[in-house]
Amino acid sequence: MTDLIFTHISLRLPGPDQHFLINPYGLLFEEITAANLVRIDMAGNPVDATPHKVNPAGFVIHSAIHAARADAHCVLHTHTKAGCAVAAQQGGLLPLNQMSMEFHNRVGYHDYEGVALNLDEQRRLVEDIGDHPALILRNHGLLTVGESAARAFLRMYYLEKACEIQVTAQAGGAALTVPSDSVCEYTARQLAGEASADLQDDDAYELAWAAMLRLLDRVAPGYSD
Repeated sequence: MTDLIFTHISLRLPGPDQHFLINPYGLLFEEITAANLVRIDMAGNPVDATPHKVNPAGFVIHSAIHAARADAHCVLHTHTKAGCAVAAQQGGLLPLNQMSMEFHNRVGYHDYEGVALNLDEQRRLVEDIGDHPALILRNHGLLTVGESAARAFLRMYYLEKACEIQVTAQAGGAALTVPSDSVCEYTARQLAGEASADLQDDDAYELAWAAMLRLLDRVAPGYSD
């Protein structure tokens, strides 16, 4: 889900200073480790000495959401092929699959205004995401937030999968089947752990995140350096 050096991940740090970590501008994700993450304040200034720059568009987007949402400890933004394809569609994300139903009535939309280099766009970004866990930036890409890195990442993973499924289904050319709004809403509540059911799956996120960390240890063992 990377786009060379042009997408960004941030994580708010604990404490009263409202500092957050963001990936250094200019490094591929495979080059990033814990030690070269950049700690910045809400004005975009590095808190510690660093040779790295911060993507200015990343600062505009991420600082706005961190400042406005107490629950948005982690913010992810991507420019994937499938995500950008859905972001270019007037209908946005459609409830075509169980993965997409997690976001049924739970994704905001932000109209394209050009590269996010103007601070006055921050207000509209915040208004458009509202209290949703995800935002589709029209003609641009995807964004997810979470109270933890695990939540933000797994939301992005499945938002991306939902976009891939939608684009693939549309390419098939056949009429698409869309479940009723009541079924979509019930499924969204199930996936959020808010709906009554005979059985519950409360451990899904934790188990999936633990599996991802094991994978990370295998494929990129130096990430924590």
